[in-house]
Amino acid sequence: MLFRKFPRHTLITLLTAALILTACNVGAAPSPTLDVNAINTAIVGTTIAQFSEQFTQTALAVPPTVAPSDTPIPLPTLDIPTTDASALPTFSLESPTVAAGASPLPGFTQLPSPVPAATQSLGDECNNSVFEADVTIPDGSTVPGGDTLQKVWKIRNTGSCTWDEGYELVYIGGTLGNDGVQNFEFQSKDSVASGEAIDIGVWFNAPCAQGQQEGHWRMRNDQGYYFGTIVSLYIVVDGKTGGCK
Repeated sequence: MLFRKFPRHTLITLLTAALILTACNVGAAPSPTLDVNAINTAIVGTTIAQFSEQFTQTALAVPPTVAPSDTPIPLPTLDIPTTDASALPTFSLESPTVAAGASPLPGFTQLPSPVPAATQSLGDECNNSVFEADVTIPDGSTVPGGDTLQKVWKIRNTGSCTWDEGYELVYIGGTLGNDGVQNFEFQSKDSVASGEAIDIGVWFNAPCAQGQQEGHWRMRNDQGYYFGTIVSLYIVVDGKTGGCK
């Protein structure tokens, strides 16, 4: 094999050039290392931005849906009838006055005074009375029908006015009937001052109807006004006398 011989000065020149090139590469900055995580983060961020832009454009392209409005349904109009208050009946109830210490027997009804309350409040401001005792014929006594009897009560004047001529103890109702039933009328000789008590008796005919019977009386002043406690008679009719047909 034949080798070409280079001149010496050419060889020296080549070696010098090689040394210079090598020196230039010494101290140069190394190539940067790629960060895989940073690259992945950048890719994800870019993808999300693209999706967001795409969704925004899609939303803008689709017209908004308007919810249907509720249409109110008209309700029928009801006419409420008007009533003339003056045409309505008027009722007035009065609670009965129960005699102090008196208890009606079972089956008997305590009756109220037939005098309206408004009337009783006029002219009797100083009049009042209270029942104290049954003197004769205690409640529930058995009597024969048709018999003539006297019922006596003890009544006390609890008002400030004196009971004298013109005052009465008046029968106001019951099952005795009006025939043969008396009232007690004060005479000129009679006088019951405030705080005093008196025994007042009335005559009556026992009904012929068998069973429970009752009657009720009340005080009335000389001006015709009722006042005070109602006094009552409660009997049981059993049998008959000659007074019954």
